[in-house]
Order: sequence, then C-alpha cells, then structure tokens
Amino acid sequence: MVIDTDENKVSVLSDIATQSLVLDGTDEKALRDAGVAEIDTAIVSVGQKIDASILITLLLKELGVKQVIVKGVNTLHGTILKRIGADRVIFPEREMANKLVESFVSPKIFDYIELSPTHSVIEIAAPKPFFGKTLRQLGLREHYGVTVIAIKKKLAIMTEKGTPDFREEVNISPNADDEIVEGDILVLLGRYEDLAKIERM
Repeated sequence: MVIDTDENKVSVLSDIATQSLVLDGTDEKALRDAGVAEIDTAIVSVGQKIDASILITLLLKELGVKQVIVKGVNTLHGTILKRIGADRVIFPEREMANKLVESFVSPKIFDYIELSPTHSVIEIAAPKPFFGKTLRQLGLREHYGVTVIAIKKKLAIMTEKGTPDFREEVNISPNADDEIVEGDILVLLGRYEDLAKIERM
C-alpha cells in the first residue's frame, strides 16, 4: 500500500502497489478507513518533515502496526522516534556517506552493511592466500571468527553474438568443500576487528 498527499508520487508507484491512496498520513481516521491497521510493516519517509513523521509513526503504532521503520533526519529526531515506538530508524544519507568513506579507505571492500555496533556484513575480494583452498581448509570461523554467507563468482560465457563475456553466479550458503579462486568475492559476517584481519591480508 502506497500513501501520500501528492497524487503524482502515488501515481508513479501505482503499478507496483496493491493499493495506491492519496490521503494525509497524519489523519488518524483516514488511515483507519484505509485499513492501515491490518498492515504488518510500515515505512515512513516524509523528507525533512520531522513533525509529520513523528505524528504518523505515533498513529501507526496506536493503530497496531507491528513494525514501523522511519527515516530519521538527525540524532534527536531518531531518539524521539524510538521513544514513541518506532521499531527501526534509518539515516540513508549517513549510511551512504559511511559506505562512500569505507570505499575510499578500504578499496578491497565492495559493499558493507552495519548490523550492530560490533558486527557487519561485507563484500570483499578474496585475499590471495585463500586461492586454491576450500572453506574447510581455510577454517575461517575457527581461525578468524567470520562466517562466509555467500561466494560471488564471475563465470566466462559466450554471448549469442559469439563474443566472450562474464556473468555473476552467487553461491548462497556455500559448503565446506567449495574452493576459493582468484576473482571470487566473499560475503562475510563477523565482528569489525575480525573482518579487518581478512581485509589486511
């Protein structure tokens, strides 16, 4: 369900939404009549309108929405949202800035997701010492304290035109006998300090 006061925004998303409604998200009766109380998860993103996001979040929780995720503008806004019941507050600009900085500081890392103050998930180029070894031989969990969630491989293929190209294959939950080769991208879960050891290799 997509809800916004701007008819143009609602219209753009109407093809991918089950319901697209033009209404005021700060109007409790309108939300109730729209059936918002039956929704399991709601995402509140109203730009820089701090007062509106606070009121909408409060109304959604009072209507019984189980999980409310809200875009925060600043730290104080995030604190208020948490206190009134927001289940998760995200700061897209801050998160993107952190990823940009990380890409400059750690060129081996292609992407990362912060899970908590102590743990994250990163995509990193497989270090040279890993080449030709299986996950069992490497013992990453035992020796480094990290878990391999997936392995991304680039496979050489021929296009329909007969020209060489590559396609990416993602091996989710790889097994112990999967071998790491040059060019592999490892998706790793672990503590920051443990992941940093892999990065330095």
